Amino acid sequence: MDEKKPWGGRFRRSTDQRVESFTQSVDFDQRLYAHDIRGSIAHARMLAHVGVLSDAEADAIVAGLSQIRGDIEEEVFEWSSALEDVHMNIEHQLIKRIGDVGKKLHTARSRNDQIATDLRLYLRDAVDDTVKAIQSLQDVLLGLAERELSTLMPGFTHLQAAQPVTLGHHIMAWVEMLERDLQRLTETRRRINIMPLGCAALAGTGIPIDREFTARELGFDSLSTNSLDAVSDRDFASEFIAVGALLMIHLSRVAEELILWSSEQFGFVDLGDAFCTGSSIMPQKKNPDVAELTRGKTGRVVGHLMATLMLMKAQPLAYNRDNQEDKQPLFDTVDTVLACLEIMEAMLAQVRFDRRRMRAAAQQGHSTATDLAEYLVTKGVPFRDAHEAVGAAVRYAVDHDMALTDMSLEDLQRFHPAVAEDVLARLTVEGSVKARAHIGGTAPQQVMQAIQSARERLERNRQLTHYVAQGDPRGTTQVG
Repeated sequence: MDEKKPWGGRFRRSTDQRVESFTQSVDFDQRLYAHDIRGSIAHARMLAHVGVLSDAEADAIVAGLSQIRGDIEEEVFEWSSALEDVHMNIEHQLIKRIGDVGKKLHTARSRNDQIATDLRLYLRDAVDDTVKAIQSLQDVLLGLAERELSTLMPGFTHLQAAQPVTLGHHIMAWVEMLERDLQRLTETRRRINIMPLGCAALAGTGIPIDREFTARELGFDSLSTNSLDAVSDRDFASEFIAVGALLMIHLSRVAEELILWSSEQFGFVDLGDAFCTGSSIMPQKKNPDVAELTRGKTGRVVGHLMATLMLMKAQPLAYNRDNQEDKQPLFDTVDTVLACLEIMEAMLAQVRFDRRRMRAAAQQGHSTATDLAEYLVTKGVPFRDAHEAVGAAVRYAVDHDMALTDMSLEDLQRFHPAVAEDVLARLTVEGSVKARAHIGGTAPQQVMQAIQSARERLERNRQLTHYVAQGDPRGTTQVG
C-alpha cells in the first residue's frame, strides 16, 4: 500500500516508525468513521454547490465515500496506522478508488475543523442515545414506584433510621436525579450542535464556501463564529463528560442503596439471581456485583473528567496535538454510561422487595418522634418546647427498652399535658406517612400524583427529543 504522507512535501526524511506508533490515533478514532464520512459528503456537496467542484466530481466523491463506509461496516476495510488517523485512512482509500478527484475533497478544510466536526456529530448521537437510555430507566422506576406506592420503609439520615417513608417515594427520588441529568444533557446538546466546519486550520479559508449550506446538510443549529476558538474548543466534550460523571454518581448512589438493602443486615431487596454472582470459596454467597461494578465504574468517568480538564489547561490557541488525547476518555465515558444505564434498567426491572421486613425496619429507631413533636405543635405548643418534651420521652423509652409507639397514653402525658388520645394514630408508621400529604411529601396520594406528573413529563420529553433528533423547530423547547 502506498502510504505517502499527505503533508510530506515539506519533509526530506520519512517519519521514524516509533513516532508513527506514538502519534497514530486510528486504533481508537476509527469509530468516528460514519461521522467523518457524513461530514465529508456534506462538504463535497457544498463545494459543488459553490462551484469549486463539478456535480460529476461531487457525485464521484460521494459514491466513493459510500463504498468505503460499506467496506468498514462489513469489516473488510484495511486500516493503517502509518496513515495516522481515521481521516487520512478514508481519504487515502478514496483517492485510490476514484483517482485525482479524491484529492479535491480536502479543499477549504483542515483536519482541525474536520475532527471538531466529527466529534460534535458523534457526541450529538451519543447524547440522543443517552437520553433514550435514561428515559427507559425512568420508565422502569416509575413502574416500580407505583407498585410500591404504599410500601413502608425507614427513611435515613446519616444512615440511621429517621422517619418513615414509602418505598414509592424513595424510588421517585431516583427519578428526580435522572431528570436533572436529562436537563443537563439537553442543554449540552445545544452547545454541541454548533458547526466548526469551514474554519479550516485556524483562520478560515480564502476559497468561497457556504457554511450555512453545510450546516443544513449536517443538521447543525448554528455556526461557530470564531475560527480560532472553533478548531481548538473542547468544552463540549468536557461538558458531556461532566454530565456523564454526575449521571454516574447518581447511578452509584442508587447502586449503593441496592447493595446495602440486599445485605442480610437489611434484607430489603432481592436483586435476582441473574444479576448477582457467587463466591469461589463460600457457597452461600450471593454478591451484588452489577451494583458494585456500577459504583466502581463511576470512578472511571470522574477520572475521565479530570483528565479532559487537565488536557485543556493552559493550551494556547489554536489547535494543539494534545487534543488527540480527548477521544479515549470521551469514548469510554459514552460506553460506560450507556452500559451502566442498560444494566441498571434490566436489573431494576426484576427486583423484589421484602415489604414485611421494610415495614418492621420503619418502626425501629423511634422513627415517629418527629410526628409526636408536630402533634404537640398542632396543640399550640412551641416547636422547641415540643422537641424537648419528645426528646425526654425518647430517652425514657430507651432507658426502659421500649419503642416510643409502645408507650401508653398515660406515659406520653407525663411528658406534656397537651397529649390527648388522638395522638396514638399519629404515632403509627402509617399515620406518619399519611400526614405528609403536601407536594413533595411521602403520603401515597402525593407520590401517585408525582408519578403521574413524571409520566406526563417523560412523554413530553420523549416527543421533544424526537423533534430535536429530527431537526424539527419544535424541539427547541426545554426538556425537563
